Amino acid sequence: MRSGAKVAIVGGVFAVVVGGVGYGAYNILGALKDGGGGGDTGTTSASAEVKTGPVTEAEIADVSKKFLDAWAKGEASVASQLTNNAAEAEPALAGYQEEAHVTEAVITPGLAVGAKVPYTVKATVSFEGTSKPWSYSSALTVVRGLTTGRPLVDWAPTVIHPELKPGTKLRTGEASTPSIEAVDHNGKVLTKEKYPSLGTILDALREKYGQKAGGSAGIETVIESADAGSPDKSLLVLSKGKPGKLRTTLDADAQAAAETAVKKFSQASVVAVKPSTGAIRAVANNPATGFNTAFQGKQAPGSTMKIVTAAMLIEKGFASANQKIECPPTVMYMGRTFKNLDGFSIPDGTLTTSFARSCNTAFIKQIDDVDDDSALAKEARDVFGIGLNWQTGVLTVDGKVPEAVGGEAAAQYIGQGTVQMNALNMASVTATARTGTFRQPIIVDPDLDGRPIATAARSLPRSVSQQLTNMMRQTASWGTGRAAMASVGGDKGAKTGSAEVDGQATSNSWFTGFSNDLAAAAVVQAGGHGGDAAGPVVAAVLRAGS
Repeated sequence: MRSGAKVAIVGGVFAVVVGGVGYGAYNILGALKDGGGGGDTGTTSASAEVKTGPVTEAEIADVSKKFLDAWAKGEASVASQLTNNAAEAEPALAGYQEEAHVTEAVITPGLAVGAKVPYTVKATVSFEGTSKPWSYSSALTVVRGLTTGRPLVDWAPTVIHPELKPGTKLRTGEASTPSIEAVDHNGKVLTKEKYPSLGTILDALREKYGQKAGGSAGIETVIESADAGSPDKSLLVLSKGKPGKLRTTLDADAQAAAETAVKKFSQASVVAVKPSTGAIRAVANNPATGFNTAFQGKQAPGSTMKIVTAAMLIEKGFASANQKIECPPTVMYMGRTFKNLDGFSIPDGTLTTSFARSCNTAFIKQIDDVDDDSALAKEARDVFGIGLNWQTGVLTVDGKVPEAVGGEAAAQYIGQGTVQMNALNMASVTATARTGTFRQPIIVDPDLDGRPIATAARSLPRSVSQQLTNMMRQTASWGTGRAAMASVGGDKGAKTGSAEVDGQATSNSWFTGFSNDLAAAAVVQAGGHGGDAAGPVVAAVLRAGS
């Protein structure tokens, strides 16, 4: 179909227009006068030859035109027969008017790119006397039917709207929960338009706390979730109702810095936490929409895990910050060889030196002195709160350090193997190292809903916390975190990391650090060394936060 063709739904009557010339108008609410509309039944004669091979340009133009034509006539059944999944397509197409309450629309196709036909929709949604314009873009793809050989629209919910997924549907009506006006800890308003990374978080906060925040529901067009526990996604607000005010722990300045910092990389996430309280000050992802990697990711954190390993070694008396430990270029343990970046070694170094320069082998060599292979897992859980079912106020994954033995246990010492963390987890680890006590991260005050907050079994002894914090200070002062933290003021510390996952050519970049009473952690996918990519992201948030 050529650019400029339009399918219009006007006042309950659809009209198909090509180049400004109408070729049909059909009542979508009453009986159709022409009945059939030329729908594809999806069958073929037994004697007819089934066509094979890629769909042609002419077939793409023909079937996309017929599909949009049938949709425009309100003939959901006929339109569905032009797809390769009529059973799913028909109720979705019918629901566009019946449940989404679209009363007017103009669909403008663009130029086909291969078998894909993009188009824009300018619509009007009307419900109980209230109407509002609605615009978006979507696309359809034409494929050849597997059994009939006929060109068909490859059915997916995204044909109707790009954010629809299997099991979800469009609905217009009274919102399931009142909207909220989310504010940061200083009362500054937080919106998904200004802070895109907060989109899914604000939706989740609304679903969970909308009733408690004191608002009243409005009229909205939403994507109704397929899961009972998941929030609906608001697409269009016809009437606002009364938003309830919800105070979060976020900091608008830190959030703005986080949003800007992650945009420098195609895949990055960062979280900032206040060590003295556990308050989450910022969370950002790039891409900003979709999966919330910062809160729900599960990845090996590389050498940032040495914060936990060092705490365990010092607490159990196997090492101390100023104790000399060997850092050879390589070391073997239980049949597995571990090495340092570029094969470096540190003659006559201390634990602090190996920590600040991120010597892998120095930490691996210590495992011979530890009589319990599960010691690291216990330290992570009992001191740093990893795996304790955090109740932050939204869905988060709270890290995982499984009990392991042999070479797998050794790999955990340097944040590889079966260790799974995200930016939230590592920001919390740094916050715990900073104060010596785990304070579960929160984004909404638990007093609002009385939810339980996880507590760790014990705090670090003061001497251990002091040694650990000082080792991080040295990393920021002259170690691998020096360049990234140079622009950060106050009492500061850091730890770099890189993690190779699934044999990828370039390792993931990890970095965590603190400045005064703010801790932050970031991961950049395939970013290389921690100080090069994730480091500047953390530094930007630390400079802006409070």
